[in-house]
Amino acid sequence: MPNRLDDDEIDRQLPDSWERDGDEIVRVYPFDDYLDGVTFATRVAEVADEEFHHPEITIRYDEVEVRLTSHEAGGITDTDLRLAGLFDAER
Repeated sequence: MPNRLDDDEIDRQLPDSWERDGDEIVRVYPFDDYLDGVTFATRVAEVADEEFHHPEITIRYDEVEVRLTSHEAGGITDTDLRLAGLFDAER
């Protein structure tokens, strides 16, 4: 099980465009079209499933919100930060 990161580690490693919200990291990806957002959410879900680490994904008309945390560790871990980078690469 990955270890929970401390606040300084999270601040240093948090990818651009991601924000911290308590024990989660969050990013909202904007889209011009609803189906583009759905396609992106599907790609994110596929990456997450391959990594056995599943985010909360909210699809809205013109944006997709992704939230990551490691429940078993009680907060944000290296796994969450690594996946944030992988999700950004899908965009």
